[in-house]
Amino acid sequence: MAESQKSFYLHTLGCPKNQVDSDKIAGTLIGDGLVSVEDPSSADLVVVNTCAFIEEAREESVGVVLEINQQRRPDSKIVVTGCMAERYGSELSDALPEVDLVAGFGVPVNLTKKPSGLEIVADEPVPRLDLLNLQRPASALPWAYVKIAEGCDRACGFCAIPSFRGPQNSREIESILQEVEDLNVREIVLVAQDLASFGSDRGERGSVVQLVDAVREQVDRVRLLYLYPSDLSDALIEVILKTGVPYFDLSLQHVTREHLRRMRRWGQGSKFLERIARIRSEYPGAAFRSNFIVGYPGETEDDQAELVRWLEEAQLDWCGLFTYSQEDGTYAADLGEQVPGSLMLERHAELSELQDRITANRRDQLVGKTIEILVDAPGIGRSYREAPEIDGVVRVPTDLKTGQFYKVSVDRSEGPDLEASSVEVLR
Repeated sequence: MAESQKSFYLHTLGCPKNQVDSDKIAGTLIGDGLVSVEDPSSADLVVVNTCAFIEEAREESVGVVLEINQQRRPDSKIVVTGCMAERYGSELSDALPEVDLVAGFGVPVNLTKKPSGLEIVADEPVPRLDLLNLQRPASALPWAYVKIAEGCDRACGFCAIPSFRGPQNSREIESILQEVEDLNVREIVLVAQDLASFGSDRGERGSVVQLVDAVREQVDRVRLLYLYPSDLSDALIEVILKTGVPYFDLSLQHVTREHLRRMRRWGQGSKFLERIARIRSEYPGAAFRSNFIVGYPGETEDDQAELVRWLEEAQLDWCGLFTYSQEDGTYAADLGEQVPGSLMLERHAELSELQDRITANRRDQLVGKTIEILVDAPGIGRSYREAPEIDGVVRVPTDLKTGQFYKVSVDRSEGPDLEASSVEVLR
C-alpha cells in the first residue's frame, strides 16, 4: 500500500439487507481512493453498520462499537451508520462520545486526507444518497445479496422499520439487472423489507414476477427471501419454481387468525397450510422457511398450542423463532396483555425443541440421495434447500472447486447439516 493511501475497516451487523448497504458503502469508499483492510487496528477509517430491529440487536451494535473502539488506532476515525444511526441520531452521538460521526442512511461523508490523517464531516445540509443504486465491489463469494427495494408500506404491530427506513421505494428493473451482471456470481439472493410488493409503489404490483424471470436469465440460481404471504400469487409461485430454486421463505409470524389481527397481519394457519400443500403437490421437494414471534401482546396458551400443532403439520425445513421485543413507536408497544418474559422463554423453548426435531428429520430424509450443490468455500456447499448464512450447509470434500456446481451423494446428516461425497462435476 502506498504511504499516502488511506484504508478503511467495515463491520456489518444485522440482516442481509444491511450487508448490501455495507457493500455499497465499501464501493463508495474504494471509489474515494481508500483500500479495505481486515483489522480495525490497521485502518484509518472504521465504519460500523448497525442494526436496530430489536433490543438484543441494539445491545450487540453498541457492544461492537465499544469493542472496535478499543481495537482501533488512536489517530483513526470511527463512523457509526445503519439502522441505529438513523433511528436514534443525536441520542446515539451523546451516548457514544468515542465515535467521531453518527451518519444516517446514505449521508455523504467528506473524507479530507491530511498528513495527520483523515478529517471526516457529514455534508450540511444532509442530502440523501440513494444507497440502492450505488456501485458495490465484486463479490468474493459465488453468491450475492441484491436489494431490490427499500422501506415498507405495511403497519405490522411489532415492527419499527417503516419509521426509520421509510415507505417502500422500489428500484428500476434495469438497475437491478445491471448490478446482477456486474456481480458475476452463480447465485443471486433477492432481498427487501417487503420483497413480493416490489413495484407496488410505482403502480406496478406483481412486477416482482417479471424481475425474477429476468434475473433467472442471467444466473444459475435466483433465491427470494422474505415473502409476505398475501402476495405469494400463483404467478410468483410459478416463476419461483422455474428458477430451479423451489425455496419459499414465507414471513408468517403466527398462525391463529385472531392473534395475527392483533399483530396487524394477514392470513391464518389453514390458508398457509393450503398454500404449502399446493406447492408441494407441484414440486414435492420444495423447501420452506418461516419466522414466528413468540410472546406478542395478547398471545394465549391456545395460540401457543395452535402454533405447535401447525408446525407439526407444516413440517417446515427451516424456522426462525424470536421472542417479542417491545419497540418504541410501534402499535404493540402500548398494548395491554404483555406476556411475561419468563413465559415467552418457555414458549420459545417448546417451539425450538419441536422445530429442531422437524428440521433434523427433514435432513435425515436426504441421506442416500444425490443432490446438486454449489460450492461456496472449500468444504462447504449448498443445494437449493439452503439459503446462505441462515440455513444449514452441505459439507463436501475440500478439493471441490469453489463456485462450481456438483452432483453429490448425501452420506449422513447431523442436525441442520449434511455430509456428502462427490459424484459428478456439472458446470
